[in-house]
Amino acid sequence: MKYLSALILSVLIYTSAAAAQVDTLDIFSPSMHKISRCIVILPENYTVKGDKYPVLYLLHGWSGSYAGWLGEAPQLKNHADHYQMMIVCPDGGYDSWYLDSPVDSTVRYDTYISKELVAYIDYYYHTRPEKAGRAIAGLSMGGHGAITLAAKHPDVFGAAGSMCGGLDLRPFKKNDWDLEGVLGKPSQHWDNWEAASAINMVPMLQKSATPLIIDCGTGDFFLEVNRAMHQSLLEAKVAHEYTERPGEHNRAYWGNAVDFQVLFFDKFFRQQK
Repeated sequence: MKYLSALILSVLIYTSAAAAQVDTLDIFSPSMHKISRCIVILPENYTVKGDKYPVLYLLHGWSGSYAGWLGEAPQLKNHADHYQMMIVCPDGGYDSWYLDSPVDSTVRYDTYISKELVAYIDYYYHTRPEKAGRAIAGLSMGGHGAITLAAKHPDVFGAAGSMCGGLDLRPFKKNDWDLEGVLGKPSQHWDNWEAASAINMVPMLQKSATPLIIDCGTGDFFLEVNRAMHQSLLEAKVAHEYTERPGEHNRAYWGNAVDFQVLFFDKFFRQQK
């Protein structure tokens, strides 16, 4: 709660074509000294009376933005209504990988999501302010972010999911995703690459026993790292749901996959009541 004094509220509310209400928020991040935007999808009958609402934090992919999920999966509005949950889609920057960068002090998306944003949402909305009422998932870069944030903050997020996630950064030393900008040059800062990769956080996930759901398309360039993550979880005897379905690294795949993930988190929320 110590972050709340530094947070600025700027809420633009409109009623969507679907029943759900969507709030657009501008939130000041003290750790990054800037305003970051997100959207909050609320059930049509959202009220501050009665039962509190569970929250699914849904992270976008590389080069995306806070608005991406709602554009690629408009059915999320219906899901918020049907499952009586809030869905929060924050902005994770163009290429942050949802990390607190060890080489760029302006990139603090781990702190922003896990501390500042969660505190903000719990303060201004009628949420279940406990890990049993919070889940986090994402696509691609966001899948990596969701798994690593859940691993590092098991007291904050009770369940996590990845769709087409880049769950091991180490094979991608040469790419167009600016991992060097966040982690440093591999030749000089390889320890950063090791520490940041979700696959190396399996021991943390084993200790916390965080419920996990992971899926990837059989034509996705991240398929092999997802299979490696699945095998690592099996060897550590970490319970999880893992699925491969026909599809590539595109909106058609994760626009469909998110439906299965929302169902998984709804079951988690109901079991935790």
